[in-house]
Amino acid sequence: MFAIKGGKVLTLDDTGVVEDAVILIEGDTIKAVGKNIEIPQGYKIIDAYGKYITPGFIDTHTHVGLDEEIYRVEGDDVNEITDPITPQLEALDGINLLDLGFKDALRGGVTRIMSMPGSANIIGGQAVFLKTHASSIKNMIYKNPAGLKAALGENPKRVYGDQKKTPRTRMANASLLKEAFYIAAGYLEKDKIEPKEKFKYNPLIKVLKKEMPLLLHAHRADDIMTALRLKDDFDINLAIQHGTEAHLISDELVKRDVAVFLGPLLVNRAKVEMKEISFKNADMLAERGVKFSFISDHPVTPVEHLRVYAALAVREGLNENIAFQALTTVPVEVLQVEHELGTIRSGKRADLVIHDGHPFDFSTKTVQTFVDGEFLGG
Repeated sequence: MFAIKGGKVLTLDDTGVVEDAVILIEGDTIKAVGKNIEIPQGYKIIDAYGKYITPGFIDTHTHVGLDEEIYRVEGDDVNEITDPITPQLEALDGINLLDLGFKDALRGGVTRIMSMPGSANIIGGQAVFLKTHASSIKNMIYKNPAGLKAALGENPKRVYGDQKKTPRTRMANASLLKEAFYIAAGYLEKDKIEPKEKFKYNPLIKVLKKEMPLLLHAHRADDIMTALRLKDDFDINLAIQHGTEAHLISDELVKRDVAVFLGPLLVNRAKVEMKEISFKNADMLAERGVKFSFISDHPVTPVEHLRVYAALAVREGLNENIAFQALTTVPVEVLQVEHELGTIRSGKRADLVIHDGHPFDFSTKTVQTFVDGEFLGG
């Protein structure tokens, strides 16, 4: 049992900022938060005077453990480039839960991540939502599967075009994706499915039943529109991954209540479809009412610096409170775990980060972290 005493708490809920606060933690849960709370006997007191306390940050698009730190061929399990349609693959089966990327995440106050297959395939496989620390590696699994990864745009075209296979065009990208959903929709209506087909298409059936979202990689506005037409046809929950040109079609996203997992933003224009990359994109999405979260795409950019990417967006005009929401409350809402994570309030899981300065100050360090009530550091 812990009592964090004296910090400035950014609750990220209706309570707002609580100065000189007390947070009581019992097991994996926040028992109480507020001013003038009596600390019961037996609680270990953590002095947080002069420090900021936030919910743990959440990165909704990474390849941590799949595209490992240090290792190259040995630790590259992010893309199965032998078949463009592989919904049956599970990221969890390829993740090294001892990858150094998890420690990197903790240094930046990132307490939960979603790790997923890459974007070489039209349908790459199932993502897993993980804690970045637990007393044993089996306890790092928070939600599996958390979503189904798909991709449009340049990546599948390049990978399979180089092999002289389909898809080689955006038309084929879209056709293969639609075909997979039409097949799954047909199976959904049948009483009996052959085991092999059930194994392959069951993740798509889960998406059709809204048991998990489709996490669709798309940079360009035309590819995002293709994804939105798929949502219209099958009435699925959809989140756009990357969304470099999402601000150009923001009205269409708002109309369908589709969120964008935005980024990575601290990169060069590595591909033609990334020509609109800018930290100003976050503010443009916010002004137009599009829900979004920040992503690192680790190891493309380091997960450790997720809050820095948000800070750079604030520098370019984004409202500070919206930036905090993009690190906390928006991700959990889209992934439907807002009842447990994203804010600091009684009854929520104890994912908390203590910072030695304002979290968006570049000189600030993470000094202490709780993940599910487990205390790290200090």
